[in-house]
Amino acid sequence: MSRTRRVLVVGIDGVRLDTLDRVPTPHLDAVADAGYLAPVAVGEGTPTMSGPCWATILTGVGVTKHAVWSNDFSGHRLGVFPDFTTRLARQDGRRTYAAAAWEPLVTVADGGPMLRRPTRLTHHAPAADTPAAWEEADASTVRDAVGVLTHEDPEASFVYLGAPDETAHHLGCGDAYEASIRAADRRLGDLLTAVRTRSSYEAEAWTVLVVTDHGHRDEGGHGGGSPAERTAWLACAGPDITAGARPARPVRHEDVAAEVYAALDRTPDSHWTLDGSRIPTVPRAVLLDMDGTLADTEPLWLEAARTVAAAHGHTLTDAEGAGVLGRTCADTAISLVQLCPEPTTVAGLEAELEDTFFAAVEAGVRLRPGARALLDRLERDGPPAALVSASPRRVVDSVLRRLGGEVFRTTVADGESDRSKPFPDPYRKAAARLGLPPEACLAVEDSPTGVAAAEAAGCRVLVVPSSAPITPAPGRQVRPDLTFLLREWGRRSPYDVT
Repeated sequence: MSRTRRVLVVGIDGVRLDTLDRVPTPHLDAVADAGYLAPVAVGEGTPTMSGPCWATILTGVGVTKHAVWSNDFSGHRLGVFPDFTTRLARQDGRRTYAAAAWEPLVTVADGGPMLRRPTRLTHHAPAADTPAAWEEADASTVRDAVGVLTHEDPEASFVYLGAPDETAHHLGCGDAYEASIRAADRRLGDLLTAVRTRSSYEAEAWTVLVVTDHGHRDEGGHGGGSPAERTAWLACAGPDITAGARPARPVRHEDVAAEVYAALDRTPDSHWTLDGSRIPTVPRAVLLDMDGTLADTEPLWLEAARTVAAAHGHTLTDAEGAGVLGRTCADTAISLVQLCPEPTTVAGLEAELEDTFFAAVEAGVRLRPGARALLDRLERDGPPAALVSASPRRVVDSVLRRLGGEVFRTTVADGESDRSKPFPDPYRKAAARLGLPPEACLAVEDSPTGVAAAEAAGCRVLVVPSSAPITPAPGRQVRPDLTFLLREWGRRSPYDVT
């Protein structure tokens, strides 16, 4: 079943990154654990003020384009560079939702609104400019947002929480500030619960982004150039991101809107001239299929199946041939014994298939495009890799002599898990040997059988089709060859410490 993509962006104003190290934020931690949390440096030339930073986050362009230079938005160019809720609603006809208590975001106050034309809007202005009034405004905002997220169907939503920033302005970055951050995290939990309790949740693929705009000085306040003020952060989790992934490059505020479009599978128009782009990530581990993915052995396997079938009186059709791709010798033997007119046994056919395939592999194997460069990169810079194959062990070992088996921390061949592909067992076993959950791993596959196994295990999947066409889906990217990963990752992640 194809799942429908949805996005929720939660903006929490003025939360220092270093404060997150000492304040319990279990709901934010859950988002980070399911994806990543990365620092964001406020862009050079961007004032460390809410207006410019939120404009950059919401539009995907920098200050020189959106022209919001302060908390008075007068003179802005948000008509040319609209926020993502407005752009998606106006240009694509998508249902969008925005909820905020800070007036310039959603009203004409101070040159607003920044969120110009979402499909649905919630606004609860604070009754006074006090921390307590802002807490109540945020609570009211979230109550409305919970109702919308639970019972309505916005495709892209933005919910803004302003109390932590206002508390820091009034009381500094002490106990009250930390208490406000804990309250904001509880409200984030309410929003996440609303998403998970939707009646259609199982048929949906949600991406969640939680972002702050700037930090604060210890005494409260911002607008300067200190590291505490200029350091923000982004947490992101979704169907296309492995758990515990690392961004492959530094994350920018401009990337948030681009990530929203990517999560909705919406390719930005070049005329939008976005400054941000989708954030590539490096998984904690890579689980690589062998036949058809790293080694061009699928034609050899198909020919082996045809040869064995012909030896027993049956000519394999194209459809029958497609059905053996990615299958084990045992599974293929079960199919052939029903097709071949000459008397034979499953065990006999299985042995013939293995012997014929092994002889072809021993005679010579070519690597798939990009395989050698990818393996060299993995061996040099990581992440850890495992080989997960439906081929017999002796075939795997034969190919490993050509690939260079030292790149793999572990290998799983047919018969070394309770069940083989298309069941999830081989991928679960490989992940367990690496000490990781499957959700933290990227599986790289070429066949429908292998994709089914990896997805059933809980892996994110990159597909490089070899014979059978495969369509993209949430959690499943389809690319023409393995060089895509090299372009995504670069040489190594900027967050590696070694």
